[in-house]
Amino acid sequence: MKIGIIIQREYLTRVKKRSFIIITFLAPLFFAALMFLPVILMESSEKFDEKRTIAVCDESKMFYGKLENTEVNTFLYIDNDIDEAKELVKNGDYDGVLYIPATTLSVPTNAEIYSMKQLPMSLTSHIRSSMKQVVEHQKLLASGIDPAIVKASATSINVQQIKMSEKDGTEQKSFGEFEFILGIFLALIIYMVIFVFGGQVMRGVIEEKTNRIVEVIISSVKPFELMMGKIIGVALVGLTQFLLWAVLTLAISGIASSFLPTPEVFSAGTVMSEQITEMAEAESSSALTEVFEVINSINFKDILWCFLLYFIGGYFLYSAMFAAVGSAVDSETDTQQFATPISLMLIIPMICSSLIANAPDSSLALWMSMIPFTSPVGMMLRIPFGVPIWQIAVSVTILFATFILFTWFASKVYRTGILMYGKKVSWKEIFRWIKY
Repeated sequence: MKIGIIIQREYLTRVKKRSFIIITFLAPLFFAALMFLPVILMESSEKFDEKRTIAVCDESKMFYGKLENTEVNTFLYIDNDIDEAKELVKNGDYDGVLYIPATTLSVPTNAEIYSMKQLPMSLTSHIRSSMKQVVEHQKLLASGIDPAIVKASATSINVQQIKMSEKDGTEQKSFGEFEFILGIFLALIIYMVIFVFGGQVMRGVIEEKTNRIVEVIISSVKPFELMMGKIIGVALVGLTQFLLWAVLTLAISGIASSFLPTPEVFSAGTVMSEQITEMAEAESSSALTEVFEVINSINFKDILWCFLLYFIGGYFLYSAMFAAVGSAVDSETDTQQFATPISLMLIIPMICSSLIANAPDSSLALWMSMIPFTSPVGMMLRIPFGVPIWQIAVSVTILFATFILFTWFASKVYRTGILMYGKKVSWKEIFRWIKY
């Protein structure tokens, strides 16, 4: 009953804060902007990019008429020397001059572009690509090779991975790049949630301890009940915020999509991975079919359940430790020596995230998903690739058992530290409190 009152107090106090309301409603706008801003910029790119005229001073005469004009870049070939061309740029006749010096021993591979203003990198990239094609074409001709044959021989190879079930031998396509991105995304969410809301628990304990509010509360509530009520209350705040973010983001995206033209960016051409792009170009099937295959290959129901389990277990485990740290110090500035080792345990799997997602069945990935301090992030990196049920069961059991054990340890630190004032606490003293 008392824990319920504390949970209610923690929850209502935080959701009524102005910062909670502002972040809750601004974050979906930010997420929706990330989805639609590239589309808007692509649609209006011509308005932002000024048209330019670039003079080409080609002493080698190899690139004359071979630099392709674009919507914003026009190349004009002049016979002036480079000094005269620079004067034309200074007088405003051209936006820039591309100087390609002549060489006696080989084809030109260097060029310089002069301008009064900073030219965009896209222009430099376009010039480099165009010159590269011309030079390669000339080298092939000089070697007696028809460039058309080389172009015709270019082939796109698509290697599709098929996973076979250990139970019944059923086969299913696997899309590694998509699963890699999904795993990183899920791990990053858990990582951020634990740090943000675990830190809130620690700051809340420090604030109550500093304001001496806890002295009044502790007279009618056990320290363990106070700690658990605070942890669960903040967890419910986090779940509420994420639920509102999801609903509002979908609502805003739906409204925005009705006013914007359906862009090709949401087609398979740019959907999350290069592999889907390659499949979209394949002649064997349509892009839309491939996208649905990618989506259907992911068991989102199992992923959601695992996400909730590791979200709750990881949050409770780290929040108990952060609450213990908050009870042992008098201010946030004193938390570094205790909070840093705790944070490192969660940072390590994020540092190894690429290794884990690249080889989800490796020994490193297995141990990272079993050790309770790294499993919330480590297992989320592996889940999209498919993890045996027994590994998930063992990992979750270890995680929640460790949570119960460390909650007991943390409550002993909390019980003593919450009433300690004006004393610098060391690790040695914290271990002594645990032995009491």
